[in-house]
Amino acid sequence: MQDKNEKFGAHQDLVEGIAEDLGRGVSRRSVLQAMLASGILATTAGGLLTTASNAYAQTPRRGGRIKVAVQSGSNADTLDPAKGATTVDYMRAYTFYNGLTTLDTKLAPQMSLAASFASEDAKLWIVKLRKDVRFHDGKPFTSADVVYSLLRHKKPETASKVRAVAEQFEEVKANGPDEVQIRLVAPNADLPAILGTYHFCIVRDGTTDFSTANGTGPFKCKEFRPGVRTIAVRNEEYWKPGLPYLDEIESFSIPDEGARINALLSGDVDLINPVNPRSAARITEASGVNLMASNTGNYTNLILRDDLGPVQNPDFVLAMKYLLDRQQINKVAYRGYGTIGNDQPIAPNHRYYFDGLPQRPHDPDKAKFHLQKSGMAGKTVPIVASIAATGSVDVAQLMQLSAQQIGLKLDIKQMPADGYWSNHWFKHPISFGNINPRPTADLMFTLFFKSDANWNESGWKNEQFDQLLLAARGETDDAKRKKLYGDMQVLVHEKGGIGIPQFNVSLDGYSSRLKGYSEHPLGGLMGYMYAEQVWLDA
Repeated sequence: MQDKNEKFGAHQDLVEGIAEDLGRGVSRRSVLQAMLASGILATTAGGLLTTASNAYAQTPRRGGRIKVAVQSGSNADTLDPAKGATTVDYMRAYTFYNGLTTLDTKLAPQMSLAASFASEDAKLWIVKLRKDVRFHDGKPFTSADVVYSLLRHKKPETASKVRAVAEQFEEVKANGPDEVQIRLVAPNADLPAILGTYHFCIVRDGTTDFSTANGTGPFKCKEFRPGVRTIAVRNEEYWKPGLPYLDEIESFSIPDEGARINALLSGDVDLINPVNPRSAARITEASGVNLMASNTGNYTNLILRDDLGPVQNPDFVLAMKYLLDRQQINKVAYRGYGTIGNDQPIAPNHRYYFDGLPQRPHDPDKAKFHLQKSGMAGKTVPIVASIAATGSVDVAQLMQLSAQQIGLKLDIKQMPADGYWSNHWFKHPISFGNINPRPTADLMFTLFFKSDANWNESGWKNEQFDQLLLAARGETDDAKRKKLYGDMQVLVHEKGGIGIPQFNVSLDGYSSRLKGYSEHPLGGLMGYMYAEQVWLDA
């Protein structure tokens, strides 16, 4: 069945253009005639016109309260942007804080707390700051807050998830109250985009207590109970005029997907994330709710580490990769939502995707060859999966069937979603992860594949890869930079300790009363930034 929200997705730019025409006073009849003259079918033209008219007619309404249910949540939940590790952490970061920049739907950085970024060599950056911003406690936002927020990522005691990224900061200092100078170890033209990600949200100078949130964001923190719920209330003095629209947002975890969908269908919650592809029809066929599909670089990956991983047993890694029947995984585990992956993390719609890399096939013969060479033939090996890593249980079951054919028994250990990311993610010889997309190739490689990265899931260490990563950051010639990123994709594909069968479509379910909701390439919940953009219909 066709998703009622995706019907005109291919014509989104046209819809927006029609809405602009209607807003300028162009008649509906004139617009329709122009569309038909352009060769658009009458039925399509009429539908697009209706869609555009509805989009133009939507006027944001102030007020109201919504409930949001997500899958992840545990006593490890945090209000410290530096430590965020799950969807609910990222969502809170954008609810209570702002970054120097924000990422639009094309993943291009737009100014937020920064008024401008300027650099002549991509190494020394001058950042001018907005002057009309206050923290929730009433204190003015200044350069001291930026200096503190950026440099704290480099301190081991902060335990920042992006410490490997922050090592690029050679110097961060204030040039007065409204200007910051950032000097990098080496040039990186992606800095404005990097600083728009959730981990780099700005906190008050000197903040060490994150039992509550004191940010500059659209909502203030009324209640935060890790693993239980968070209540956010409108920041009446938010620096963006007219925003946010909602009065209050309550968010909490419902780990069981069936219960999460039932809560949406019954009206107990207004927004849920994620929706498993096999459950999509329950939403598309129901009244009063909608399904939002976002094409992203998100992927669920097979992780192999320790004595079975790329450092100790590269042949076993290759055997497992050849066991991945990607077409079957796409069809069975993800119901056709997604695009085929090739054991490297750059999605086909990314500008630095290397399309010259041969697709690794499902090849039981090669899998058997490398299995026997690894010394693991005839063994029983546990594989840890969870519904927390979308589709991983289905993928594990499909791999289990393939493994039986080559003399390997995979013993599936299914873990609960609650606490999976803190207790099980890359803590076993074989398990699954679920990686959210990043706006730049540099961030993806730095966070998950650099030798000293906190989230180097398989423990893979490759000096050549690290050198290419540094070289790509400083390369201003785009063609040469693309070549470097291509070489890195080849290395991860051939020698890395993860298998990426496909890139997922992120699915959200939401009430028809919730307006302003749209897709975002960073993932669900509008790239985790929905809070200041949505409103409730009357």
